[in-house]
Amino acid sequence: MLGDGYLEQLKREGRIVVVGASLAGLRAAETLRSEGFAGSLTIIGDEPHEPHEPYDRPPLSKQVLLGRAGADRTALPRLRSVDATWRLGVPATGLDRAARRVRLADGDEVPYDRLLIATGVRARPWPRAAEAELDGVFVLRTRDDSAALARRLDAGPQRVLVIGAGFTGSEIASACRERGLPVTVAERGAAPLVGALGGVVGAVAAELQRQHGVDLRCGVMVTALEGDTSGRVRVAHLSDGSTVEADVVIVSLGAIRNTEWLSGSGLGAGPRGIACDAGCRAFDIRGIVTDDIYAAGDVARSPHALFGYQFLSLEHWGNAVSQARIAAHNMLSESTDRLPHMEVPAFWSAQFGVNIKSVGVPSLGTEILISQGSLQDQRFVGVYGYQGRVIGAVAFDQAKWLPFYQELIETTASFPPPFDTVDRRPDGQRPIDADFPDPSVPTHGPTVTLSGYSPADRRMTFTPAH
Repeated sequence: MLGDGYLEQLKREGRIVVVGASLAGLRAAETLRSEGFAGSLTIIGDEPHEPHEPYDRPPLSKQVLLGRAGADRTALPRLRSVDATWRLGVPATGLDRAARRVRLADGDEVPYDRLLIATGVRARPWPRAAEAELDGVFVLRTRDDSAALARRLDAGPQRVLVIGAGFTGSEIASACRERGLPVTVAERGAAPLVGALGGVVGAVAAELQRQHGVDLRCGVMVTALEGDTSGRVRVAHLSDGSTVEADVVIVSLGAIRNTEWLSGSGLGAGPRGIACDAGCRAFDIRGIVTDDIYAAGDVARSPHALFGYQFLSLEHWGNAVSQARIAAHNMLSESTDRLPHMEVPAFWSAQFGVNIKSVGVPSLGTEILISQGSLQDQRFVGVYGYQGRVIGAVAFDQAKWLPFYQELIETTASFPPPFDTVDRRPDGQRPIDADFPDPSVPTHGPTVTLSGYSPADRRMTFTPAH
């Protein structure tokens, strides 16, 4: 166990490195300074913000695409000043755990006593490079992505094709329709949002899109993009044999966690993220927790007691903030003073005039009960159940009820909830199958990834790297 003397020395003159200069990295840095860290703080990021300006991502698919805010007006508010060395525009390329050094793309190495990895995710690109490079093909993740797409939408394309109807894809389609642009959405799942909220709610999302003039095509995949002689995208070919003529194509196929730079480091990092404990300490490849390396934000995956100790990878704004603060606190704390990251997941989305909010992990549920409002009215609360417990809830324009359902989740309340509500309609009299797709059939845009086993299931296979 580390002694108080070591921690006091760490606070006075230690070296902490944060890899990732977005929301989680910034909030962690602020927390470190708030909790008395006076040593050397270095923040590394691959995007060249000027001047040292981490920015907010949710507005990129909403206000920026609608022309209500410039992409350069999305800086995150500072909660306090952060005295740090910013190494921006130079990505981390490797980690030497024995020497406690982070290697950078410019050949430099940055030493650390504590390391926080908050490298987040990037947009999954169109898989065929030549087609991805066609003029008019976009992804949306960064400030530059959003600015470029907004400029193209300003030019008034003949038709926009959105590939993927997860939350980001649906928000993009909503912004395009609000601009009055013709939009086709291609989704290989049975409905929009089906991977995150299931088929019952997905059917409501599908009806919303069609009511707002979206040419929604579900159960199909885009098999190829075709350009003209000038290199501009013109036609998309679909798996059902149909084609869509479009001069703007937005690829919204989910995210890739930024862990490749950790290859060979010995950390338990891979496509699903960096495995860590509830205190945000990273595991090595043998499953042994480290004491000097932490992970937070979209790139982290950790067990949650309320959800069967499954490892959760969360692409949620609130999770990044909460986890970053927990990681920063624990970096500077004796073991008895460390805190677990136990916040109930929550997210929100605005699309087609509806405010969608959720708590818990709906995608873990097997049943849904419409406890307030009505699916037909597109104004409701759906409560998700799993093995006799309330596991999540989603609200369409009924967010005022969510704190109540969050408390049910936190107290492991039984499902279905043993009460009637004043405004429950006939479609909410009993639980029904939530209609989540087979997990072996991927859909676009889940916000939570479940991985790992129950603690009672002790099977493990270890394959050493070659």
